[in-house]
Amino acid sequence: MKPRVVIVGAGVIGLSAAWYCARRGFEVRVLERNGAQRDGCSFGNAGLIVPSHLVPLAAPGMVRLALKWMFQPDSPFYVRPRWDPELWSWGWRFWRAATRAHVRRAAPVLRNLHLASRRAFEELAETAGAELGLEKQGLLMLCSTEHGLEEEAKAAAQARELEIPAEVLDADQVRKRNPDLQLRTVGGVFYPLDCHLRPERFMAVLQRMAEEAGARFLWQAEVRDWSVHGNRIRGVRLRDGSTVDGDAFVLCAGVWSADLARGLGLRLPLQAGKGYSLTLTAPRRLPRMGCICTEARVAVTPMNGALRVGGTMELSGNDPSIQPVRVRGIVNAFCRYFTDFQPADFQGVAPWAGLRPCSPDGLPYLGRPAGWENLWIAAGHAMLGLSLGPVTGQWIADAIAGRTPVVTSPLLAPDRYN
Repeated sequence: MKPRVVIVGAGVIGLSAAWYCARRGFEVRVLERNGAQRDGCSFGNAGLIVPSHLVPLAAPGMVRLALKWMFQPDSPFYVRPRWDPELWSWGWRFWRAATRAHVRRAAPVLRNLHLASRRAFEELAETAGAELGLEKQGLLMLCSTEHGLEEEAKAAAQARELEIPAEVLDADQVRKRNPDLQLRTVGGVFYPLDCHLRPERFMAVLQRMAEEAGARFLWQAEVRDWSVHGNRIRGVRLRDGSTVDGDAFVLCAGVWSADLARGLGLRLPLQAGKGYSLTLTAPRRLPRMGCICTEARVAVTPMNGALRVGGTMELSGNDPSIQPVRVRGIVNAFCRYFTDFQPADFQGVAPWAGLRPCSPDGLPYLGRPAGWENLWIAAGHAMLGLSLGPVTGQWIADAIAGRTPVVTSPLLAPDRYN
């Protein structure tokens, strides 16, 4: 008999899990609190696949930067002042994790996840063909200051120690890689393994592939409670009062995962890290590869003739509203690096915002929590959700099938804060 797998959440993690589970022959049902025409953080992001990103969000120097920026509403990292015990508890854990020792432990785990996920993207591209839109052009880290270039050169050296190729470039070498652009930069670092695609297109292809493999989607299906017996989950109760039964359950509901986990006695510290993006459909110029403006923390991605500009990390609770001052900060920073563009180019462009689920130590929650026989959690990927989506889906399918996943580490344990 096929195991019945119930997946809570239809973001990139949920769709990836649905595809790999359905491909194994499992009976898959995906429950999504929104409608089919949803627009969560998996859709409007920068579309970057980044084996280069080996340092977790909780890293030395981030606390100092966060304190410097937290009262600047247009800064790359902003915490909206408010009384929220969950936020301060999360912040304390973030501070505890932001050490060199944590980075040394976490970097090899992130590398292994990223490289496995990149291979999975290539396999998906072979299956879906050109429709997937995977572009293997690398990533260029642009630096506008000598200090920024020094820091990125150190990061490049660390990447090479972990066998991730990286090339430090001077200003002329950066311009030669993008000869059609006027760039204000002193140099940069090029990561050839990184890729990019248009995330909303990828999501549509992945959903279609999962459906063709047999996965069923239930829309407007908001989970409210769990039906349990002993240490096993029997089903989930929906807002409309109905129950969906299953043999295995996957919790991957993004920023809402913490509330649902609490109903099972699990502590899953998460904060919503709001990110913004704007997409120019007819830009003046296009870079040849994805870029990140390092000092401003702004990502720039060519997407099938369009140009997406995005960034910021805003901790303001589960509030999807768009703050114009944050959007202006992104636009102004982008134009400082890409001098062909002006803020007026973005007039009339509707900004997008998404809530990224952030764990305090910068690593995802991935695995089966102790005490539950048939529950797996996959949440807290922060800015790496798209990049790590396929390997997370593979991980979940392997674990449910009783096989050892491609990457294992206690650093990913979903109950590490219990």
